[in-house]
Amino acid sequence: MNKADLISAISDNSGLTKKDSEKVYAATFKAIADALASGEKIQVLGFGTFEVRDRSARVGKNPSTGEKMDIPATRYPAFKAGKALKDAVAKA
Repeated sequence: MNKADLISAISDNSGLTKKDSEKVYAATFKAIADALASGEKIQVLGFGTFEVRDRSARVGKNPSTGEKMDIPATRYPAFKAGKALKDAVAKA
C-alpha cells in the first residue's frame, strides 16, 4: 500500500472526500514527526507506540576497504506494535 492507496482507504472508511482525506493524512504524519522531533513518545492504544531511541557511538568497518571507522551516536525513530495490531496481523 502506498500513499495514494492509504488516502483512498481513509476516504472510503470515513466518508470524507479524497482531498479532505489527504489533509488528514498529512496532518497526522506531521503531528507524529513533530512530536518525535521534540522527543515525545506517541502511544496509540491498540495500535502501537512511536518513540525516539538513542544509538551509542561505536567503531565500525568500511565494507569496501575494511578500514575501521568511528560511527557517531545518533537518535532514530522506532515503532513497537501493540498487542491488538500483532493479533490482527497474526490472524490475517
